[in-house]
Amino acid sequence: MSKAPPPVRAVLFDRDGTLLADVPYNGDPDRVRPLPGAAEAVALARRAGLATAVVSNQSGIGRGLLTAGQVHAVNERADELLGGIGVWVFCPHAPDAGCGCRKPRPGLVLTAAARLGVRPDRCLVIGDIAADLLAARAAGARGVLVPNAATAPAEVRRFAAQCAPDVLTAVRTALGAPERGHPGRDGRRSP
Repeated sequence: MSKAPPPVRAVLFDRDGTLLADVPYNGDPDRVRPLPGAAEAVALARRAGLATAVVSNQSGIGRGLLTAGQVHAVNERADELLGGIGVWVFCPHAPDAGCGCRKPRPGLVLTAAARLGVRPDRCLVIGDIAADLLAARAAGARGVLVPNAATAPAEVRRFAAQCAPDVLTAVRTALGAPERGHPGRDGRRSP
């Protein structure tokens, strides 16, 4: 009989394509647009007492396409629109830099967990590509894939058992809450 995993104590969200509309190498806070259900997902996690963080690859810095200051400005605007995230962590390196923080490596997840004071195995990483789930796995955390148009079909097939249709459903599932319109444990449908 396998042992149940420990309860989730923190949700670590990917930024672009998961919480925000993906604007490649965005350095403009005026272009920040939360995805449907993103603010509600963050609020639900916080109401449930879960710590929250964003873990995001920002290779535009390493590529010379934007500055760390621009990334911070975009994150601040996103934080306002999403209702407040506990910790923001990003990797500024280009893909070929070989750093330990760029997803799919575990560095961002481990850093966010440490800053939140939560063990990695108590963290849930929610993202839109395989690198997010692989970073979670490498750090000892759990992961949920929320596919979008940019998610490769092979990644959706590979992580089919760890998929949710949207970020709000991913958080609800982590909390053990039934999806809206689906039967709950008592057989009644949630509104």
